[in-house]
Amino acid sequence: MTPRLVLASRSPARTKLLADAGIAHDRLVSDVDEDAVVAERGVTEPEETAMVLARAKAEAVAALPAAAGALVIGCDSVFELDGEVHGKPLDAATATARIRAMRGRSGVLHTGHWLVDTRDPAEGGSGFSGGAPAAAEVFFAQMSDDEVAAYVATGEPLHVAGSFTIDSLGAAFVERVEGDVHAVVGLSLNTLRTLLGRAGVSVPELWAAHR
Repeated sequence: MTPRLVLASRSPARTKLLADAGIAHDRLVSDVDEDAVVAERGVTEPEETAMVLARAKAEAVAALPAAAGALVIGCDSVFELDGEVHGKPLDAATATARIRAMRGRSGVLHTGHWLVDTRDPAEGGSGFSGGAPAAAEVFFAQMSDDEVAAYVATGEPLHVAGSFTIDSLGAAFVERVEGDVHAVVGLSLNTLRTLLGRAGVSVPELWAAHR
């Protein structure tokens, strides 16, 4: 029986990344209160924050009836600048301040991944539940105040970790990336392959489902 993968995210970038890689998947969105999860766990480190949120999203979706019998992958990304965690800015003033602080410098984008295998053991399910982080250092170009204002005005930076994208408008302001470039998009394909392998599933099995 062909495995079924469920992405626990509403991110169009993540689902496009999977689709472009030929990985068949469904998408179910969790209703996780990110601030509440972070506060409850008392996490402050960027990588740990990304992992805690990825796990919370994966486990919330895995508990849904619609995810029964599937492999559920949850992801979360946070941006680290000067040792501080930067998630989604949500408002223009915060996005503007962050991008001005980032320009001409570099920061690290951390993406946490958590996989839950909800398949019945009698039908090949592994019972696996585990995760792994991925990261990359992102180097930003110098941006004028007008460029920052124009970018923020598009609305794109308001709802993405670190106030930038690498696969859309924000790509023009990224000089280079050192590390896992897919982690910057929000889902490391190699990390996903590793986690699927721990659950006894290969990526080619999901390619077959795509054809």
